[in-house]
Amino acid sequence: MKRFNSFFSRITIKHKIALFTGCTFLIILVAVFFDGWIVNLFMIDFNDIMEDNAKGGEIINAIDREKDLFDDLIQSSIGSEDKEWIDCKTETDRAIAAIPVNYERLGEKRFALMQALITCYEVYCGERDELLSRDRGSEHYVSDLYGIYSMQDYLSTYAQRFVDLTLKAGNERYRELLPTVFVVPVVAIIVSVILFAALIQLSGMMNRSITEPVLKLANASRRIAANDFHVDDVKAENQDELGELITAFNKMKYATGEYIEALEERREALDKLHIQEMETLEAEKRLDAAKLELLKSQINPHFLFNTLNVIGGMANLEGAEVTEQMIGSLSSLFRYNLKEQEQEALLSQELTVAENYMYLQKQRFGDRVTYETVCKVDADHVCIPTFTLQPLVENSMIHGIAPKVEGGFVRVSIEEQENEMLEIRVSDNGVGIPAEKLEKIRKALAGGEREGDDSVGIGLGNICWRIRSMYAEGRMEVYSTAGEGTTVSIRIPLRREPGRMS
Repeated sequence: MKRFNSFFSRITIKHKIALFTGCTFLIILVAVFFDGWIVNLFMIDFNDIMEDNAKGGEIINAIDREKDLFDDLIQSSIGSEDKEWIDCKTETDRAIAAIPVNYERLGEKRFALMQALITCYEVYCGERDELLSRDRGSEHYVSDLYGIYSMQDYLSTYAQRFVDLTLKAGNERYRELLPTVFVVPVVAIIVSVILFAALIQLSGMMNRSITEPVLKLANASRRIAANDFHVDDVKAENQDELGELITAFNKMKYATGEYIEALEERREALDKLHIQEMETLEAEKRLDAAKLELLKSQINPHFLFNTLNVIGGMANLEGAEVTEQMIGSLSSLFRYNLKEQEQEALLSQELTVAENYMYLQKQRFGDRVTYETVCKVDADHVCIPTFTLQPLVENSMIHGIAPKVEGGFVRVSIEEQENEMLEIRVSDNGVGIPAEKLEKIRKALAGGEREGDDSVGIGLGNICWRIRSMYAEGRMEVYSTAGEGTTVSIRIPLRREPGRMS
């Protein structure tokens, strides 16, 4: 056993599994062999004995019943077409035909008796049917009737002798099998105990050689996963692949622990550096906000609004209604630009600012300019980024309509798309953009340009940058054909004013 254990610890896992599988298969094969032996003994041999006895008894019963019914038929108790008589003949035919006429199975004496019985029965059936078809007053009827009776006696004698021989053969076969019946359970128990003990021993070796080392590795891995690298080395006596794996695992444990410690020190250094970068970024944000406030403070809102109101009042006194309305539109534009601090505004406010701007432009260009708004959403309940529509409309006027002598139109269309998306399109039929310049604009917008690129411009680049920073699904695209016009398309999530719509 010690030599076998030593041999088992050296072989590979593949061979261990193959050995275990082979032994298990051998045990199953032996069990199947014993099962087959027992089935053959108890189910086949004994069944053949019982079946031969039963078939012989059926022949005797069928012949005796036919003799009784034949007497009733002769005495006119029943007719030749009576169902009971027909069933009786059929039963006798079936009982005789059920005996397999096989020399090896029946033996010499029973085979000869069965042949004689079949021959006599065939002759009897012919004579019987011929007699029943004749008139009872015909010549030789009585002598032929007694001949039929004699045939029936012969059939009964043959059947009884066949049954006696069958019982004798069955008893001899039973006495031959009887010792085996007592031996089989004892042999089956002994073999089962031996095989079961061997399987238990082999299972224990498999458990010590494979299962226990794997469990030790799993426990050590869980502790390492919890950042506990001070776990004891995994020990095993295996000399197979699992033993090599355990050795490599112990080495990797030490190397990983040292590497984790180095990474932890590096992480702490990076955390400190990140904190410094965040402080620097916060300072830059405050600087940008100060610059913006400085820029706004350069225009005195009170002076500007008071001056515009004075000019508007003078225009009213002089009856210049158009001038008064233009001043009012300009004042609304300045007021919206200086007062709006939020990232988003109601769509209705953005449309109003765009309309004020286009009113001023129409006073300049007259009937050369047409402005149209198509809004298919509730503008009072939808929010879009602040300062979106007016810069786009301004671009359409300056770069598209103004260079065109005959003028043109500017159209703003807003509608809801699938998946709760809002599409804003600002279109014009101006001079358009050459293909080369359009390609530069698209590349600059795809790169996230905010400002500083002459091909994009401050307004367009700022809008694109804000859309990408505010909405993960937001996008902005420019379509244009030289001489035909330009369209700027914006797709952003449909955002409704908080607290007003769900």
